[in-house]
Order: sequence, then C-alpha cells, then structure tokens
Amino acid sequence: MNRLTLRAIVPHAIFIAIFLVSWEFVMRQQWLPETFFGTPTGIVAYLWNGFVTERKLWLELGYTIGGTVISFLLGSSTALALGLVFVMFPKVEQAMDPYLMVLNAMPRFALAPLFLLWFGLGIGSKIAVGTSLAFFIVLANTVAGIRGVSQDLVTLSRTLGATPRQIFFKVTLPGAVPVIFSGLRLALIFSMLGVVGAEIIAAEHGLGQTLSYLQSTFNMNGVMGLLALLAMLGMLVTRGMTRLEKALLKWQ
Repeated sequence: MNRLTLRAIVPHAIFIAIFLVSWEFVMRQQWLPETFFGTPTGIVAYLWNGFVTERKLWLELGYTIGGTVISFLLGSSTALALGLVFVMFPKVEQAMDPYLMVLNAMPRFALAPLFLLWFGLGIGSKIAVGTSLAFFIVLANTVAGIRGVSQDLVTLSRTLGATPRQIFFKVTLPGAVPVIFSGLRLALIFSMLGVVGAEIIAAEHGLGQTLSYLQSTFNMNGVMGLLALLAMLGMLVTRGMTRLEKALLKWQ
C-alpha cells in the first residue's frame, strides 16, 4: 500500500472512528433512544452472533446473493440478445417498442404480489422481480451503446475491406462496451434491490426477510447491522464491476 493510498484512506478511517465513538457515547448517555438507533457495539455483537456463533446469517446471505446473481444473469443475457436483435432488425424494435414501454413504465414492486402468486414464496419470485429490473436497464444501454458508435469508424472499416462480421466484433461491439458495462453495473445493483425488496414483502429466507422480521420485533441493532451489510455488498458489487470494466477496456 503506497503513501497516496494511505493518504486517501486515513481521513475516512478517522472520520468513521469518530462517528462510531460519538454514536456509542450518545447512546450510553441515553440522549437518544436506543430502540430507534441501536449502538455500534450492539450491531457488531449481532453480526458476530449471526455469522460466527450461530451462523444463521450465512443461509440468508446465500439466498440473497444467489437470487441476485441469477436475476442479473437472466435479465442481462436476455437483454443483450434482444438488444442485438433490435440493432440488426429495426422493424422488430418498432413492433415491440410500445409493449416494452408499457412494461417498463410499470412499477416492478407493484408486480411483486403477482410474482408471488405465480412463483410462490421461494426464491423464484425474488428472481422474477430482480430479472425484471435488470432487463430494461441492460436493454436500453445495449441499444444506445451500439448505435452510439462512431459511424466514421464503421465507414472507414468498410472502405478498408472489413466484412460485416469483422466490423461488428472489432469495431462496433468494442466501441459499445463502456455504455453496455454502465448498464450492467446498474443492473447488478438493481437486481440486488429487487431481490431484497421482494424478500421484505414476503419470503421464506433472505436478508430482506430477516430485515423485515427484525424491524417488526424492534431489534434495531439487527436492522442497522443488515443495512450496513447490504451497503457493503452494494459497494463491493460496484467496485468489482468497475475493475472488470477497466480490465476489459485496457485497449482504449
């Protein structure tokens, strides 16, 4: 770890330490009700008990991550394929656009009860919600990314004798990767939001279901602990996708 990295991390670490100590002090002095905010030591104790002592949270975390990954893969792969079809066959897009617009305008969480009826309380209904959120994000970015590639490069490649296949795989697709990856990064986050949101509504397992139960029993340490865990997962997902994007775009 170099000095520049340390200089960037140390101020944040100091701020977080001061914030947590102040939070704990305020709670111990009973200036604010612990029932509404919890305490840092109580949050750590809950997470330690859930992951180390009783290990019950591993199962819930596995359900949430599994549902998120499956939702992302289903939604993004379907959207990428359909986006390529739209670009190659504009008439197909013109025919499907009104229906897709109506479906995209529907609040997906409002459809969660319908998904629960169709797929049950298990992971299937959570995957349906997550997939529906990821699909439209990736579809829009795929079409926009491919159509946003400079036509001058396409014309130049065609003039130099490149075949349509070569133009697509060596010019169009690489040029669209940044926009497509922006959509994939958002889709992964929204897949997790969809799965957790559906778990909060009704589920057998998952962090969302656990969060809903803790809220109903006024276990604020558990609520804050799971919120911190979900925030960390979101940050790791975003960082991971950003690094993957940079690795794939080294050629630029």
